[in-house]
Amino acid sequence: MSTRFIAYSAAAAAVVSTIAFAGVASAREIKIVGSSTVFPYTQAVAEEFAQKGGTAPTVESTGTGGGMKIFCQGIGEAHPDITGASRAMTSSERALCEKNGVKDITEILLGYDGLSVANARKGNKIDVTKEQLYQALAAKVPVDGNLVANPYKKWSDIDKSLPDVAIIAYGPPPTSGTRDAFVELVFHYVCKQGKLSYWKAKAEEMRSDKKAFKKMYKAECTAMRTDGPFIEAGENDNLIVQRLDADPNAVGIFGYSFLFENQDKLQPLSIGGAEPSMETIASGDYAISRPLYIYIKNPHRKAIKGMDNFIKEYVSDEAMGADGYLSERGLVVLDEAKLKATQKAALDGKAMSTN
Repeated sequence: MSTRFIAYSAAAAAVVSTIAFAGVASAREIKIVGSSTVFPYTQAVAEEFAQKGGTAPTVESTGTGGGMKIFCQGIGEAHPDITGASRAMTSSERALCEKNGVKDITEILLGYDGLSVANARKGNKIDVTKEQLYQALAAKVPVDGNLVANPYKKWSDIDKSLPDVAIIAYGPPPTSGTRDAFVELVFHYVCKQGKLSYWKAKAEEMRSDKKAFKKMYKAECTAMRTDGPFIEAGENDNLIVQRLDADPNAVGIFGYSFLFENQDKLQPLSIGGAEPSMETIASGDYAISRPLYIYIKNPHRKAIKGMDNFIKEYVSDEAMGADGYLSERGLVVLDEAKLKATQKAALDGKAMSTN
């Protein structure tokens, strides 16, 4: 049997499966996967939806990357209907979706979140720069004009003004959108913008070949250190709180919504003099912030009972508006114009561009 015939048969089977799935409404509950940062917002909508008479969706925190991988496996009852993401879908993830027949997707911008670096309230009050965070947590850092394995053991090794305590940071795994965003907004920013003399010299040296410079800094300025100071804590942010409470010298990395929910136990580090808040994230004064999304499989809307109504609840003024219940949980909401555009895209099932 030829490879072409096998591929054709698989594609045809997928089409038949999709048609059959869409033809009969499934009694199963809505299935949602994805970002641990988006999870509490989706869970809040799920609870509100259930209180209003709908069947509560199953919501699973898998991380952004893990959620995309599951979401893009196919169309049908065996596959989730929605995934949450703390960054935009990548081109490789879109290609995976396309390969598996997941082509009609609506992207919904929910609002914004700040990436919080925090410690226990009983710990030191710390003010750091992005450069210092990079020097504390990157696998390789510049020392004496060379890029070397990170030698810094204490915060005070980086700058004498910082606490004379060991660097211990609990953070998300590589599958997390929070991890991706932290690397992009801190590591890549410092290297790309030449915020340290080594990277400034490299940017100048490679000024005529920006593509080569981008390739270079992404290769050398992406990895978190693996020699002890940075500890992967999985997708369960509650475990980080427990560890921070046990060690007031440690810091944790997570979304602002989680800090917001635990402000009785945690205090944020100031980043360049600004602490995360609704106001500083919305204004851009807090420099480590990112958009949050959900992605919806449009072929599932009519096939999964209650899905259209759940989406309507999710993007309602009551949920996503300026005084909505998601803002009460820490979401930095969209301005009115963006909110209206998001609501229309969600309710119309506007498909993502294939570009």
